[in-house]
Amino acid sequence: MTWLRALREIVRTGLTIERTRLEPLVALRAAAGVAIVIGLALWLVSPAYAASTAFGAFSAGTATFQRSWRPRKVIALAAGVGLALSTFLGYLAAGHIVPFLLLLAAWSFLAGMAWAAGPTAGIVATATVGIMLVTITLPTSVEQALEHAVVIALGGVVQATLILLFPIRRWGAHRDALADAFAGVADYARRLRHDPTATFDPEPMMTARDAAAVTPAQARRRPAALHGPRGLAERIRPVVAALADPQVGAPAEGPERDRVRELLAAAADVLDAAARSIRRGVPAPVRPQVMEVLRIDEEHEVLEGPARQAAVQLVSLLGEVLETAESGGMPVTPTTAPGAGDTPPLLRPTIFRQVPVVLREMRSELHRDSPIMRHAVRLAAVASLGYLLGTWLPLGHGYWAPIASVMVMRPDFHQTYARAVGRFAGTLVGVALATGVVQLAHPDASLSGGLAVVSAALTYLLMRTGYAVSQCFTAAYVVFLLGMGGEGWHQTVRDRVLLTLLGGALAMLAYLVFPAWETPRLLDRLADWLAANGRYAAAVVRGYADPAGRRRADVRQALLASRAANAAWRKALDRAKQEPVRHRGLTRRQAEDADEAVESLGRAAMLLETHLPERGARPNPEAARFAEALEADTAQAARDMRERRNPDWDRVEEALDAWEGAESALDPVARLGAELQVQALEELATAVGRTPLERDIESSRLERQERAEKEEGSRREGDTGPAPPPKDG
Repeated sequence: MTWLRALREIVRTGLTIERTRLEPLVALRAAAGVAIVIGLALWLVSPAYAASTAFGAFSAGTATFQRSWRPRKVIALAAGVGLALSTFLGYLAAGHIVPFLLLLAAWSFLAGMAWAAGPTAGIVATATVGIMLVTITLPTSVEQALEHAVVIALGGVVQATLILLFPIRRWGAHRDALADAFAGVADYARRLRHDPTATFDPEPMMTARDAAAVTPAQARRRPAALHGPRGLAERIRPVVAALADPQVGAPAEGPERDRVRELLAAAADVLDAAARSIRRGVPAPVRPQVMEVLRIDEEHEVLEGPARQAAVQLVSLLGEVLETAESGGMPVTPTTAPGAGDTPPLLRPTIFRQVPVVLREMRSELHRDSPIMRHAVRLAAVASLGYLLGTWLPLGHGYWAPIASVMVMRPDFHQTYARAVGRFAGTLVGVALATGVVQLAHPDASLSGGLAVVSAALTYLLMRTGYAVSQCFTAAYVVFLLGMGGEGWHQTVRDRVLLTLLGGALAMLAYLVFPAWETPRLLDRLADWLAANGRYAAAVVRGYADPAGRRRADVRQALLASRAANAAWRKALDRAKQEPVRHRGLTRRQAEDADEAVESLGRAAMLLETHLPERGARPNPEAARFAEALEADTAQAARDMRERRNPDWDRVEEALDAWEGAESALDPVARLGAELQVQALEELATAVGRTPLERDIESSRLERQERAEKEEGSRREGDTGPAPPPKDG
């Protein structure tokens, strides 16, 4: 992407208003926490004191809107403690410029490294840098500094208390995650009706699994509806894919295909009903016509072979989903598959036990090529430089420049630039609106506090509609707070606009000076995904090689690793498409073709997983050889791709040729699945090949088939002996 197109996309993204589900009651509760803190401070102390303490309650309330599966009250308390600690340390060092700059740089660096623990930790940590810059100008002694730190922590306590006393849609985020997983599989089933090779977005499944991980305390209070249904969605997804696939399931045309379309539509209806039931906690019955479609008639059923087997599995699984939908989201007793007990429970460490985990994650990112490390360095440098410039410039509120910088900076290019644009636009509109209100109403301290609370409520309400929209009311909130503290509105307008522009420019410049482009890492991400998909495919094929000894937990763990690598690749690809740099060894077309090829490899493995044999089935030694070759070749190909070498599949092709004439080749599903995997690998070699191939994929396949037919003919001729000579006329 060129710089002009990148900047145009940045402006569009920064000013976009998103349509999302608002949470007015949650916003009202968070705004009430801000109102309580401001009201108590106005009543007991002074307007200036109320202005400083309100920042703590506002920031703690903002933290509760970040995506996290922990209880919101825990996030509010953690944010309050972090804000208080950064405030107090900032007060201690504020009297001397050099110690404060060192503290600010170190604290900003740690806040940047906190992104290693996830976006929520990174955003909350960044807020502590902002509060350090804002409130250090207020107290005059250590005692006052400690007092302000305690009151700021009290803002987090107030928010946590309100969450405890007035719970709103408890476990709502977890319900939404599980419902989205069912809705995602329903959408996948509908798309398969028209495109039998449609791709599946694993993000809802990954989110649902993340939401299912709970602390021991949460596990004791978790609603029954969130215990078991996720496994049903996981098991249905490969079954509908196997049913729709024209090579493994029903033919592409004819009565069987029509029957498959009916079953897929009915499955989508049942899954949507389950999603509604889980989301709302009420029964969601399914139409009788759908139930009629799901009835398998042994005598008149048109589906045969693997397609019929997949249909029977699907109907059985949907029967359990129906119980979930018709019982108001209450769980059914899941069918425990053999080996499922090997899977450990999804337990999340408590917030204190999470500390060493976070420290290990941060330590693993301490290298030059890490985007997190580069973000932390940029954050520390920009915060220090912005503070120096804000102090040097003849403007009031010099801390606004570094605050604007640190609040818009993110580890990737597009978000940083888009947020800088959105913050500046939102600040202009918000300051203009607040200025107009101040000029018309001339509010006193109490009215300014009330207007600040209203602005905070609108910020919380519109937080998920776009960064520019929320920043509009955040800017108005700051103007009203400073007006409550005695600052003139005319100073507020000039200072905030100019310093916000300066802070955004510093953030943009920092990314150009020390970037962390995702584009150069595309091949590494693709190689990781290929290796993970190879391990998953090999684990599935081994289930055919040794049905009695297979462990479903091994396949499951390989699948989860493949999904994680897939998510990392897609995230890198999306970011690379928005960056104004090009990959010298991988064009955009090559990346898209490679994406389709590796996706096809995983899809072929998923189809095989649906038809895994029972434990008493006959072992398939050729499958074992193919699995070993597949895992070895994909691992070697991943190394070759990182080193810019063409991958090859010699071992896989030899194993497939050996499978061709063996007795176990009579298994149509396993043999066909292996062919689909080899085809996907050949397509990958074509996509990422740095030199033209000597032969295309189709000719390679035909050549291999001809060679196998010749070997088969020679073997049969050797078994039957030489043919008798023809008789004379």
